[in-house]
Amino acid sequence: MAPVTQDDEIVERILREVARQYPAQKNRTVFSFDRENGQFVLLREGWDGYKRNHFAWIHVEARDGKLWIHRDGTEQGIANDLLTAGIPKERIVLAFQHPARRERGDFAAA
Repeated sequence: MAPVTQDDEIVERILREVARQYPAQKNRTVFSFDRENGQFVLLREGWDGYKRNHFAWIHVEARDGKLWIHRDGTEQGIANDLLTAGIPKERIVLAFQHPARRERGDFAAA
């Protein structure tokens, strides 16, 4: 099993805080943390009438010394929370943006 890193602890803490800030009403929040493979996912699942809701609300991957944000469904932005927690912007990749757009941004391109 991979050792727990400070990044892992920071990401998990932030995702738990986000879940508390946005309490589920009709849906349930599910945490899926796979530290060994660097995957941190916050899911929402439940029902809206007859329509099934099941989606990744937030997905962050720890890879190659950087934190890749694949999905961010929050208003304030997980990248901002990571910056506040002390992660430098050079180690945060906004993976949900096209690579060409990332190259022109303030965060890591890849």
